[in-house]
Amino acid sequence: MTTAKKIKMALAYKGISEAELARLIGTSPSAFNQRMKTDKFTSDELGEIATALGATYTFSFDFPDGTKI
Repeated sequence: MTTAKKIKMALAYKGISEAELARLIGTSPSAFNQRMKTDKFTSDELGEIATALGATYTFSFDFPDGTKI
């Protein structure tokens, strides 16, 4: 599943629009829409999005011994 798809699902869950999220993270709706189309987000941006949605975003490599990188 793409990152953009996950963001759309999170928006649906929270009941807010992409435009509203864009404003919450301090960007324009058109700029955010372009990022969604290219599906390229930095880890920092994903953290900001998660915070704006009242969630946490985690990305890690989880190994069988419990190690997370």
